[in-house]
Amino acid sequence: MFQIAYIESRGNGPLGEEETRVVGELQRRGVAMKFFTRKQIDRRRLPLDERSFVMGAMPAMLGAIRQLGTEVPPPNDYPRVLRDLLRREVWQSTLGEIEQRIWDDRQQPVFVKPAERIKTFTGRVFESNADLYFLGSASRRQKVWCSQVVKWRSEFRAYVIGTQVVALDPYDGDAQLVPCARTIAEAVRAFRDSGEAPAAYAIDFGVLADGRTALIEVNDGYALGAYRIAAAPYTDLLLARWAELLAGRRVPAREAALPAG
Repeated sequence: MFQIAYIESRGNGPLGEEETRVVGELQRRGVAMKFFTRKQIDRRRLPLDERSFVMGAMPAMLGAIRQLGTEVPPPNDYPRVLRDLLRREVWQSTLGEIEQRIWDDRQQPVFVKPAERIKTFTGRVFESNADLYFLGSASRRQKVWCSQVVKWRSEFRAYVIGTQVVALDPYDGDAQLVPCARTIAEAVRAFRDSGEAPAAYAIDFGVLADGRTALIEVNDGYALGAYRIAAAPYTDLLLARWAELLAGRRVPAREAALPAG
C-alpha cells in the first residue's frame, strides 16, 4: 500500500484535468500528497521509494521510473495476439522512409504516429508533401507506426484493470455507435492470457465505415489520459499499474488500490 502520493503540477498554474480528478479522490481517501514539478524529477529531488505513488505526464513518469530503478516497459500499441482485430494493415517504419513515400505521388495516404513513448509529433494522416510541415525538426531516423487509412465512424476508450473494463468512454465520432462489447471483452481476455497485458491499461476500439469493430491501439496505464471515466476507477487504474511496475510482478488490482475510506 502506498503511503504518499506525488502529483505533478505546473508550478503556479492550475492542475491538469487528470491530476484534479486524482487529487480529489486521494483527498477523499485520506492519502498524504505532495506536488512536484518536472524540474524536481529531472534533478531527482523527490525521496521516492516503494511506498511512493507518482502521477504526472509521460516525461515525469519516465524520470520517476528510472529513479526507482524500475525497467521502463516498452510500448505495445498493437499486441501481437490482437493483430487480427486491427482490420487494416499496420507496419513499423522510420520518418525518413515515410518522407520518401510521401514525396512519391503514386503512394496512397498513410496514417503515421511515433513509436516511442515521448511523442515528437501528433499522429495524423499524411496525404501530400505539404503535410511534412507537421513533422517539424523530428529526427528522420525516428521509428514510427504506419497504418492504412480507414474511416472511423466512432472511437472509444476502454479502461481496464485486470480483465475488468471499468469504463468505456467515447472520444471521437458518433458517441451512440458503441463498439461490440463481446469483441472488447474477448480482446481483454486474450491480451491477459498472452502474458503481455499490464495490470491496468486502456484499449481503444472503434467502429469502421463497414460496421465492424476494430482495435485502434493500446495505451499503458502508468501515464494515461482520462476522458469521461470517474475519479475513483481512474485512480485505481493508475495505482494498479504503478504498483505492478514497482513490484516487478503481477499484482491483483485490489492489492494495489488505496483504501476507499
